[in-house]
Amino acid sequence: MVDFKNDLRFKGIEPFPTRLWLSSPTMHGDEQRWVDDAILTNWVSTVGRNIDEVEKAIAEYVGCRYAVGLSSGTAALHLATKLAGEKLYGMPKPNEGTLQGKQVFCSDVTFDASINPVAYEDGEAIFIDTERDTWNMDPEALKKAFELYPDTKLIVLAHLYGTPGKMEEIKKIADEHGALIIEDAAESLGSKYKLNGQWVETGTLGDYNCISFNGNKIITGSSGGMFLTESQEDAEKVRKWSTQSREAAPWYQHEEIGYNYRMSNIIAGVIRGQIPYLDEHIEQKKAIYERYKKGLADLPVTMNPYDEKNSIPNFWLSCMLINEDAMAPHVRGEQEELWQTAPGKSSPGEILAAIAAFKAEGRPIWKPMHMQPIYRTHKFVTVEGNGRGKSNAYIAGTGIDVGADLFRRGLCLPSDNKMTREQQDRVIEIIRRCFE
Repeated sequence: MVDFKNDLRFKGIEPFPTRLWLSSPTMHGDEQRWVDDAILTNWVSTVGRNIDEVEKAIAEYVGCRYAVGLSSGTAALHLATKLAGEKLYGMPKPNEGTLQGKQVFCSDVTFDASINPVAYEDGEAIFIDTERDTWNMDPEALKKAFELYPDTKLIVLAHLYGTPGKMEEIKKIADEHGALIIEDAAESLGSKYKLNGQWVETGTLGDYNCISFNGNKIITGSSGGMFLTESQEDAEKVRKWSTQSREAAPWYQHEEIGYNYRMSNIIAGVIRGQIPYLDEHIEQKKAIYERYKKGLADLPVTMNPYDEKNSIPNFWLSCMLINEDAMAPHVRGEQEELWQTAPGKSSPGEILAAIAAFKAEGRPIWKPMHMQPIYRTHKFVTVEGNGRGKSNAYIAGTGIDVGADLFRRGLCLPSDNKMTREQQDRVIEIIRRCFE
């Protein structure tokens, strides 16, 4: 272990007096007003004015007709997945998922909440490799996937770290194969994408769309999520499923499996107080990204990329990728890693350990789903086709795996919008000295 505080490379740098977070909630005071309103009016359950107002405000902001407030982004993704499966394959038995025996093409570099609902519904996720331009699902790999598995009719796509994927290309591919899209916009609320020449918000780009208000998101309720749609029928179905699928009878009668997934009116009060500050938070996050980009410009690194012509990210997290020729020795096991220092080089392990020693939080890039122990037996598709079994010396091909490479060389930087310029300058200085 390196003692960073006594390492001469870091001489003169003082630890932060309090921990500098990756991305923590930012409260403004309005949140308390609406939480108090819920308590004073006794609407503390899963109905109330705060929920109604939040659903209305988010639908207007995003530009969709209907928004259904749910307990989490994961709940929204689950019900979106269940809805898509039922639309494609019909209503299942109560003890079966709507995707039983079916395959689903999924983003590979994402949080597992994007993917697990496929398993909840008894489906099989097939992971689609990432492209380097936006770090999102690669349209060329998706084309290969349809060549290999032409019967697949569902795509789950996440916009990584608030950066929109190549949706125009992906939607075209989906349409050609009669496939539906679940858009996981959990990280990208407020991001925009130019589709067919028109700027639209993420959260409106799929057949079923989901956002999150988790504690570290661009705005938060501490928890909570939403299902977004143009379909009144879909909105009503999700609303029913999220309240235990109660039928219109004077007693509790159930003809479908249901869930306790509705948003709390208290949580909605926090979100209601946050919504007016969404654009302000995005501007703050963008400023953080630009300062990192400028401050690290002469190092052998690049920032997480985006399509400047066709997208406007919300810059939720600023991330960094170390150039291959500047990578110091660095290996990871299942739960531990080893790294070495090297003149003029560094590694994600060293940088994350260094900033942590001075009380700042970062984290590795999402570990790709095809590398996760739970999903290692699942299929994985790259631009070359089947991405599994490519280490054999007698199989032609490059063995390309973009997601694994991003995980190996990338890291998420402290991106809290309460971080001061001086604090960020200190983080940048620590990173610079890691390359000395």
